[in-house]
Amino acid sequence: MVTIIIPAHNESYGIVGCLEPFIDLINENYLNVIVVCNGCSDNTASIVRSLCSDVICIETDVPSKTKALNLGDNAAKYYPRIYLDADVVLTRDAIFAMCSTLESGALATSVEPQMDLSSSSWCVKAFYDVWLSLPYCKAGMIGSGVYALSEEGRGRFNQFPDIIADDGYVRALFTENERPVTKGHYAIVTAPKNLLSLIKIKTRSRLGRYQLKDKFPELLANEAKDFQGAFKSLCFDVKLWPKLLVYVGVNLISRIRARHQYITKQTKWERDESSRA
Repeated sequence: MVTIIIPAHNESYGIVGCLEPFIDLINENYLNVIVVCNGCSDNTASIVRSLCSDVICIETDVPSKTKALNLGDNAAKYYPRIYLDADVVLTRDAIFAMCSTLESGALATSVEPQMDLSSSSWCVKAFYDVWLSLPYCKAGMIGSGVYALSEEGRGRFNQFPDIIADDGYVRALFTENERPVTKGHYAIVTAPKNLLSLIKIKTRSRLGRYQLKDKFPELLANEAKDFQGAFKSLCFDVKLWPKLLVYVGVNLISRIRARHQYITKQTKWERDESSRA
């Protein structure tokens, strides 16, 4: 049996879309699904319970994703374990494919992100055209909102630390060879509708990076990056120049905002509400 742990904070809009693709697998006892509603002020928990009685629904007043992940882990009994964001759509085929990757010897894996840009502005589309083409984003466990761990892989750490970037922390625990991408399968992620919402989530992502660097600097050795080389290769494509300007601008603004929040310790819970509206 495969365990799927889903932390959910005010996800009444998207939780049905997240669970529906594999409800039949839950009913047939192939999946042990645990939804941890953390700090919710909406009816996420009641929606989960009404959708499928076999889903374990845990509620906590603490609005923390990592604490929700730990609560889910404490209630889980089976491996492999898949950690899935509540606003992401994952198909049953992708679940089986990730399990197959782990069975072949990988300690961790994720599928490729597929951005739903149907309601996004041109600037948001331009940003993701560049971002998704970078080698770093193609190396796995980035931007897809889901990752899977074998029992051995989960043994790399005790509990999820109290940090923003749980996926960044887990990714950094493994070398690239230990966390291959499950190619040809996708997690559907709804992109922000507007530039402001994009800047907010990228600010939070950058905050998570600063925090990870300060708390676990030794883990960053597993993060091989060549942003300069990758960016230079994109610059040769003249058609990409307007999109590159958007990409650089979003990164610059989000870095400034994140650095200010981190130095002043005025961090904010910023997430994309536009895609949930």
